[in-house]
Amino acid sequence: MAPSPRRALVLVCVAALASALAPAPKPRARRAAPAAPAVLQGLGAAALAASLFASPAFAGQSEAVRQAGAGKIEGGGASTLQSGRIIAITRGVNLDNTVWEGKSLKGVAFQQSVMRKCNFNKAQLFSASFFDADLAGTTFVDADMKQVNLEMADLSNADLTNADLTEAYMAGAVIKDLKKIDNTDWTDVDMRKDQRTYLCSIAKGTNPKTGMDTRDTLMCK
Repeated sequence: MAPSPRRALVLVCVAALASALAPAPKPRARRAAPAAPAVLQGLGAAALAASLFASPAFAGQSEAVRQAGAGKIEGGGASTLQSGRIIAITRGVNLDNTVWEGKSLKGVAFQQSVMRKCNFNKAQLFSASFFDADLAGTTFVDADMKQVNLEMADLSNADLTNADLTEAYMAGAVIKDLKKIDNTDWTDVDMRKDQRTYLCSIAKGTNPKTGMDTRDTLMCK
């Protein structure tokens, strides 16, 4: 049965009023773009850090050092240039066959690094540290090695000809196959009695810089 015209009018009015009083629908929020995965965010941060902190190759060093050693130094520890000389920490770094001839390396820390067959001839190594380093076959001809720390270092087949090791530290150093010590100055070097006995068995010559007799500096009998 159809509603009367009056009842139909009332229903229309009620519907219109309800529509007017209903709260406006909230705008649909736009979906935010998905966040970059944590891995990508990490890579971005790393790339930024690398761009900010990347340092150039050591200025003034030989091509051999830049190619064979500089990258390894930067990767293994920290390095910088200060007052025209290299200050570096290379703990545990492999620097085999690198060339440091004539360089100023005062106070450089090479402890526990692998440095076989390197060239430190005529280098300034005052107070540098080679603690527990592998120096087998490395040459230190004419090097200034005063107060160098060679404790626990492996000096097998190293060449210390003409080197000045005044007040160096040798306790625990491996010198079993160390044979080239002609003209070396061992004044006030801290070493064990058995080390001194062995070195005296092969010592000879006079240091060209200090004028000291090698056997006298070892207090050989």
